[in-house]
Amino acid sequence: MIRAVVFDVGECLVDETREYGTWADWLGVPRHTFVAQLGAVIAQGRDYRDTFRIFRPGFDLYLERERRAAAGCPEVYGEEDLYRDVRPALARLRADGLWLAIAGNQTVRSGAILRRLFSGDVDLIGTSDDWQASKPDPAFFERVAEAVPAQPDEIVYVGDRLDNDVLPAAHAGMQTALIRRGPWGWIQQHDPVADRATFRIDSLGELPDLIARANAEGS
Repeated sequence: MIRAVVFDVGECLVDETREYGTWADWLGVPRHTFVAQLGAVIAQGRDYRDTFRIFRPGFDLYLERERRAAAGCPEVYGEEDLYRDVRPALARLRADGLWLAIAGNQTVRSGAILRRLFSGDVDLIGTSDDWQASKPDPAFFERVAEAVPAQPDEIVYVGDRLDNDVLPAAHAGMQTALIRRGPWGWIQQHDPVADRATFRIDSLGELPDLIARANAEGS
């Protein structure tokens, strides 16, 4: 039985188009050029932070986030940046009796935004800064397993990335849902290991029926 669903943040719940654009602006790079380079880095299987270093050698993402905040340009997103299927899917899953959480590689600042947006919709919000463990480190998924009141194989972890979401969550014994959106979702979709995902979806709106069907078959 699937009893809990845990969601990644970027390109699962939040459309990061605006954030990529503001980083391009911060670096003084045309937005389309920055996004094109990001896609190339992802396709090559490299760390996405290499995108920044191509335009600014020695770039430190943590330090630059603090510099942006000090300059009055902190990371920011709101209701307008959520994918349109997010609210209906959360409401349906909760109505179906599932325990819900949000857990991703996010800063303390981003965690505060998530709590403002979703505290009434989910049972737990956890971030890598909260837990001092980042995906794909197994310690991150150990923290997820500890926080969720279900066995690992009763948890579905939902994300857009094979390397950060599907594979490490599966290794931790969880079921997984790979959503095809955002740079990673589209670029990694044809990787053979994508078939290791329990579910492959194009919208969060597909999840409630898939989970209900899986539970009915399991029972």
